[in-house]
Amino acid sequence: MSDDVTVRGLNIAYERAGSGPSVALAHGFVGDARSTWNSQIEALTDEFTVIAWDAPGAGGSSDPPEGFGMNDYADCFAALLRTLGVERSHLVGLSFGGALVLAAFHRHPELASSLSLVSGYAGWRGSLGAEDAEQRLTRSFHASRLPPDEFAATMAPSMFSPSAAGESVAAFIDSLKAVRPSGFRAMARASLDDQSHVLPEIDVPTLLLYADHDIRAPVAIGEAIHAAVGGSELVVLPGPGHVSPVEAPDDVTRELRRFLHSIEYTA
Repeated sequence: MSDDVTVRGLNIAYERAGSGPSVALAHGFVGDARSTWNSQIEALTDEFTVIAWDAPGAGGSSDPPEGFGMNDYADCFAALLRTLGVERSHLVGLSFGGALVLAAFHRHPELASSLSLVSGYAGWRGSLGAEDAEQRLTRSFHASRLPPDEFAATMAPSMFSPSAAGESVAAFIDSLKAVRPSGFRAMARASLDDQSHVLPEIDVPTLLLYADHDIRAPVAIGEAIHAAVGGSELVVLPGPGHVSPVEAPDDVTRELRRFLHSIEYTA
């Protein structure tokens, strides 16, 4: 069910479907809830209550105010869940969303039953280093000033493997043309924030799901996070690129379901 609610002064659009333990999905700095997580929303609702938001600046949600950082995104995400009556949830984030759920765990640890980072970062500074992170921010700002078609053509090749195809991939690429430049720049700025300090704090089950053709968050980033998070599980998917929930939806859903079962049905 698509809906919206006012959270921390912002209109936040979200999808909610299914019943059972809560699973909250956070998309990356392009796309939105449906273009990113459509397959997982449809598949997981047989066992879980799935909530997927449009982050401030994306989809049907308001643009954030100036200076809105990753801590603000994390607080807004947590406030949305609490507004919806969710006191505890499995938190799943793709790319930017991975850094977001790390920040949410740091600031609201009581909210997280588990963490799943899908092609995620400990922030760009935390996973790429300061110089590469600043270069990525500069490239993102440049891309944000392109016409919609050029923006999509610039971003799409780094989102998928060269062999990516199908309606879902095409729909995601098409969604890039609807990007809101100010919202995209806000998420890019927030992506810069270093979240590596959170990794040693993590004391909930953690899945790290990476893809072997990902050029934005290569497997080495997942390996570094795996080394820093005690008891975490690293899974590498063969074939897809960065936006694996779209390019390899069945594989991502399978691994998420297996991981969630290992928590919910062995506790």
